[in-house]
Amino acid sequence: MKIENKTMDEERALYGWRDVVIENCKFAGPADGESALKECGSVEARNCFFDLRYPLWHDGSVVLSQCEMTENCRAALWYCKNIVINDSVLHGIKALRECKHVVIRNCHIESPEFGWFTDGVRADDTRIVGEYCFMRAKNIVASGLDFVGKYSFQYVNGGIITRSKLDTKDAFWHSNNVTVENCTVKGEYLGWYSKNLTFKNCTIIGTQPLCYCKGLKLIDCVMTDTDLAFERSEVNATLLAPVDSIKNPYKGVIRVPAVGEIIRDDVRARGKIIIDGQVKNDGE
Repeated sequence: MKIENKTMDEERALYGWRDVVIENCKFAGPADGESALKECGSVEARNCFFDLRYPLWHDGSVVLSQCEMTENCRAALWYCKNIVINDSVLHGIKALRECKHVVIRNCHIESPEFGWFTDGVRADDTRIVGEYCFMRAKNIVASGLDFVGKYSFQYVNGGIITRSKLDTKDAFWHSNNVTVENCTVKGEYLGWYSKNLTFKNCTIIGTQPLCYCKGLKLIDCVMTDTDLAFERSEVNATLLAPVDSIKNPYKGVIRVPAVGEIIRDDVRARGKIIIDGQVKNDGE
């Protein structure tokens, strides 16, 4: 069934519909109804405008193409499975939560608390702005991501992020089994308390990165304006440029061409620092 060129604002306007294509429609109006497409299946929305709360909950097999969700469209997709979102704008708070198997392509997202408790999100060539993005998400795959916002990717379990720009703070805290490759990551206090966090061919910018980590790896990375790095971390790192300062790495080996300062004031800090082939364990 196909619905075209209609405006709907009533409560649960299309509740429970199946096998429907919705094109050039608006979910907006004075009735201010919620949950327009709740409990639906096999829904495709093309060039639609959403200005009401909670439009897609408990849905399966949803495709959104060239759609716009305004700031009024809060908590847009919750408890859904098998979602594809193409060339769309999502600007409501908490736009995606507790959803599984989601593909996002070429979208613009401004949404605090985006992606919480999701499992299997893939985001390609997309811009995301928002605080606490992807909290406690699982199995994230992102490529060409342009991200801005504090407290991102915290408690993430399983993820691969490639050729992306992340302008963030307190990112990847308590994350587990995440790989970041060919990316620029800018922000303070990166990756604290993480497990099995890997950076490959990345540029890392910002103070006090990568402390209290276990299983941390850096492969051919550059660390710029990074002081007090690796405090109490278990780390194996090969760095291609000088680091401002390194403080008390607990275990592992850090290979670096130069360090501005090595701080060792914790007797438990036994990590090796190799500068231009020379082992430096005493802060010389």
